[in-house]
Amino acid sequence: MARAVTPRRKALTTAAAWTVGVLIFFPILWIVILSFKSEGDAIRTPIEVLTSAWTAESYATVQERSDYFKHFLNSVTISVGSTLLGLVIAIPAAWSMAFVPGRRTKDVLMWMLSTKMLPPVGVLVPFYLMFRDFGLLDTRSGLVFVLMMINLPIIIWMLYTYFKEIPAEILEAARMDGAGLREEILYVLTPMAVPGIASTVLLNIILAWNEAFWTLNLTAAKAAPLTAFIASYSSPEGLFYAKLSAASTMAIAPILIMGWFSQKQLVRGLTFGAVK
Repeated sequence: MARAVTPRRKALTTAAAWTVGVLIFFPILWIVILSFKSEGDAIRTPIEVLTSAWTAESYATVQERSDYFKHFLNSVTISVGSTLLGLVIAIPAAWSMAFVPGRRTKDVLMWMLSTKMLPPVGVLVPFYLMFRDFGLLDTRSGLVFVLMMINLPIIIWMLYTYFKEIPAEILEAARMDGAGLREEILYVLTPMAVPGIASTVLLNIILAWNEAFWTLNLTAAKAAPLTAFIASYSSPEGLFYAKLSAASTMAIAPILIMGWFSQKQLVRGLTFGAVK
C-alpha cells in the first residue's frame, strides 16, 4: 500500500531538492559574477566581490584577444559531427545486441563500458603518433573521430537500453510485411525510439562539448574548440580570474541554453521505458 505524503515530508523533500540544486548551480553562478568584476576585485573576499563595482571589461578584453566565434564554430562542428557519426555506428550495433543477441553480447557490452575506465593519458602517445602520421593533428575531422570513439560505448549502451524496451513483435510484424533490415531500422525502430535517441544525442553533445583532455593535446590553433579557448587564459604568470571567468561563461553559455530548452526532451528520453 502506498504511503501517504504528508505536507511536512513534502516540504522537507522540496527544501532538500532546492538545497542540492543551489549547491550544484552555485559554482556556475560564482563564475558569472566574477566575470563582471575587475581583476583586482575578483581575488578579494566573497563579500568584497559582491559589493565591488560591476564591469564588462573582461568580456571586451577576451573578445579583443581571442576569436571566440572561430572556437565556437569548432566546438559545434566537433560535438555535432562526433555525435552524428557515433549514431551511424551505434544504432545498428545496439539493434543487433538488443534483437539478435549472442552468447557473448553482455560480455561485449561490459567490455565496451570498461574502456571508459581507461585513463586517457595511457593511450595519448599512440593516438598522437597516429594523428601525426595521418595528418590529423589540429584538424576538426581528427577530433570528430577521436571524440566519437571515446563516447561510442555510452551511445551504444544508452541505445541498447532504449531498444530493449521496444517489443520485438513489432519488428517481426514489419518483417512479415516485407520490410528489409534497412527499412526495419530506419522506418520502424528509429521512430519508436526517438525520445531515447534524442536524449542520447543531447548527452553526447554535452560530453563532446566539455571534453578538454583530447582537445588540448591534439589541437593547437586551427581546430581548437572552446575548451582550448578557456585554457588560453591560464598562463605561467598566473591565473587571470576575471578574464578566465568571462571566457568560461562564454564557453558554457551555449550548452547551458541548449540544456535549458531541451530539458523536457532530455528527461523524457532518460526515463524512456521506465513506466510501462
